[in-house]
Amino acid sequence: MNRFKTKTVRLIGAFSLALFLLAPVLGLHADEGMFLLNQLPMERLQALGFQLTPEQIYRPGGGGLSDAVVMVDGGTGAFVSPSGLILTNHHVAFAAIQMNSSPEHNYIKEGFWAKTRQEELPAPGYECRITLSFQDITPRVLHGIKKKWTGLKRYKAIEKRIKEIEEKESDEKAGIEAKVVSMYDGMYYYLFKYLRIKDVRLVYAPPEAIGQYGGDTDNWMWPRHAGDFSFMRAYVGPDGKPADYSPDNVPFHSKTYLPISTAGVKEGDFMFIMGYPGRTMRYRTSYSVRYNQKISYPYRIQLFKEMIQLLNRESEKDSSLKIKFASMEMMLSNVLKNNEGMLEGLKKSHLLERKLAMEKQLTEFLNRNPELQKAYGGVLPSIGKLYAQQEKWYQRETLLRFMAFGSRMYGFASTIYQWSVEKKKPNLERDPRFLDRNIPQIKQRMKIAQRDLHPPTDAKMLELFLLKLANLPEDQQVQPVVEILKRYPGKTKAEAVHEYVQEVYSGTKLADLDTRLKMMDMSHEELMAQNDPLIALAAKLSPVQKQIQDWEQTFAGQLSVLRPKFIEALTRWKKANLYPDANRTIRFTYGTVKGYEPRDAVIYKYITTLRGVLEKDTGKEPFNCPPKLRQLEENRDFGRYEDPLLRDVPVDFLGTTDITGGNSGSPVMNAKGEYIGIAFDGNYESMTSDWQFDPRLTRTISVDARYILFILDKFSGAKNILEELTVH
Repeated sequence: MNRFKTKTVRLIGAFSLALFLLAPVLGLHADEGMFLLNQLPMERLQALGFQLTPEQIYRPGGGGLSDAVVMVDGGTGAFVSPSGLILTNHHVAFAAIQMNSSPEHNYIKEGFWAKTRQEELPAPGYECRITLSFQDITPRVLHGIKKKWTGLKRYKAIEKRIKEIEEKESDEKAGIEAKVVSMYDGMYYYLFKYLRIKDVRLVYAPPEAIGQYGGDTDNWMWPRHAGDFSFMRAYVGPDGKPADYSPDNVPFHSKTYLPISTAGVKEGDFMFIMGYPGRTMRYRTSYSVRYNQKISYPYRIQLFKEMIQLLNRESEKDSSLKIKFASMEMMLSNVLKNNEGMLEGLKKSHLLERKLAMEKQLTEFLNRNPELQKAYGGVLPSIGKLYAQQEKWYQRETLLRFMAFGSRMYGFASTIYQWSVEKKKPNLERDPRFLDRNIPQIKQRMKIAQRDLHPPTDAKMLELFLLKLANLPEDQQVQPVVEILKRYPGKTKAEAVHEYVQEVYSGTKLADLDTRLKMMDMSHEELMAQNDPLIALAAKLSPVQKQIQDWEQTFAGQLSVLRPKFIEALTRWKKANLYPDANRTIRFTYGTVKGYEPRDAVIYKYITTLRGVLEKDTGKEPFNCPPKLRQLEENRDFGRYEDPLLRDVPVDFLGTTDITGGNSGSPVMNAKGEYIGIAFDGNYESMTSDWQFDPRLTRTISVDARYILFILDKFSGAKNILEELTVH
């Protein structure tokens, strides 16, 4: 880790030209950054009132606050008791709530509360990971990789090295998982080790009318009034080691857990967050911005809209399907609104134009120095050529990728077929998805998917994608789809695709879970002898998928050389605090509690209250305040959770911290490391923060810890959970 620190300082400090020219593009501001835990800007933190030392945050070998912060499903959570109790978002736990719901016990609508440990519900597919250690292993990954290698050869060589390292450093019996990730788009490689806990259970979830109050209407918007929180619990085997679900398992003993503060927040208070942010793209070039703004986001937005419309049409015909489709619809709606906000934000902020202007200045700087021009002058043009090629593949690539998500049964077929091919190879020569250690997870996902599977709707989803493939431009046509159309002469494309899909679904056996699991254990020859029509479709599309995968890996391999050079060129031009982009590893971000002004004459306060919940109440979803909550407000039955200044129960608050997707459920802490809230969203005006950080507008939206305690106590009466917490 010292090597990383030393080299970063050298890159940052070697040049001292004016920072302000670059800052609007790279977003280099005092409180910006998703910092690795060995990169904390302590001088700045202490000036803001931070009371902890770096060792109290992260200590190799254990003992730091970071031990309490866990990766949960697609989000983050935190231990809040020594008995493995995890506080995370309602929307992070939503799939567990959904899969345990039924028309008789609709936990989505009613909420859920386990009054005893025995009543806690299994959450199949959920796992939590605790970061044990991380270190820079760049020489180990790049040893023997020639600088002249680019494209597919470089990608494959690095991929193989990473697989070897992860296999060697993991210890499945002890529950230790090793993961190698790149930093600065391939400039460095870090080895992270995690304790992987495989038995996670649902403990408490408020009703949807609290946990998702405002629904998609309020999603990404301020002011918010959602109590977006739930409790889960991590379990291990009787020997204390991670184990698959078993009634004999015991709660995980978490030596580090977070105390919860009822002191509250006021504007200007220091706050910090630790969590597992997914992905940011702060150092990307104008070519990447243009590609996403002009091509990727618009196409995905239209596709997601059509998928959501299909699910809505089907659930309107049969209300029982709303539970089945709830998780997928929530996921699609969230991504749709995110992409719409990204697109709008990129246009409004004129990021593309500012990137182009910055790159023009960079090019002029390089041209004035022959040595620098020789080293870096070809970087931007080379990146441009790659993106020009990427545009040609985009529609076909997107459709084939999301088809396996939209149509679960086609996804099963594709996975089963690819596994039948990959299993013939030695373990470390396979596609990383099909390493031996990943096969149990694949089978588990197939089991989980059965609860939400509705073959008639699944068939319509496949039909949607195949018709889109059939309507691609001539130079993007997919030959197996062309052959499908030829089977039905005289039919329109829509009619041909519909008839084909009906034949496939009447003949396939993949709707049956036992059949899928048996197929997973078959040899390639045995599988093909089944003559299953969905497997046959997956087999025909496999060469096209391979062609696209080879291009994606070529693209990534070449960018792993070019992007680090681009970052180096930037540091040669401007002094810049280059923290690494988010990549789903644990990060630290800090800021202050603060409102904002989204536009002229509009001022948003930093906090909302229970009174605001009632003001939004219409009696209809998504603004259907539970009667008991209304009664508590009208009776002013606030208990110890009333804010003395607001004279009400606080609900949500804003902060200037730098987060993104994956941070959902991250603990928000005060200067002493006490839990004061849970992050669950960002504001609409700052959706483009994945690309740029704007201190005027970028805000984290969090549920106030006092609202969480108020709902547990006054609304639910969940005394057993309250007694387990440490509340100050």
